[in-house]
Amino acid sequence: MDSEALTAEGEADLAYNVFARDCPSRTTLEHITGRWGALTLGALHDSSFRFNELRRRVDGVSEKMLSQTLHALERDGLVRRDAQPTNPPRVDYRLTPLGQQVAEHLLSLIRFVEARQDDVAAAQERYDSLGGR
Repeated sequence: MDSEALTAEGEADLAYNVFARDCPSRTTLEHITGRWGALTLGALHDSSFRFNELRRRVDGVSEKMLSQTLHALERDGLVRRDAQPTNPPRVDYRLTPLGQQVAEHLLSLIRFVEARQDDVAAAQERYDSLGGR
């Protein structure tokens, strides 16, 4: 299926619309932008990791949440699980080419947020000093 076609006006007419309630891209976006999905993809950007290495890298994620996140990202084609037939078994996680592209976009956003965090903190302080809403 062609995911993009041009309309008569020359604008892109996407086959998927994340703003539509039943669009499957909404679930994918949730997997990517959820706290653990974004951090997992960002962590895997430069290197592959074994499960426990990745868990240490993504500080604060539980074993259960990391496992669920990796399964979802693997199903979406963003992460690849490489199991080595060794004793004990060795399993590495790395980004697929699609996952690499997604992670690059996420890292741009992550770096932007980190660079502007002082502005966010100042806005929060102003908001709180006015009693919120």
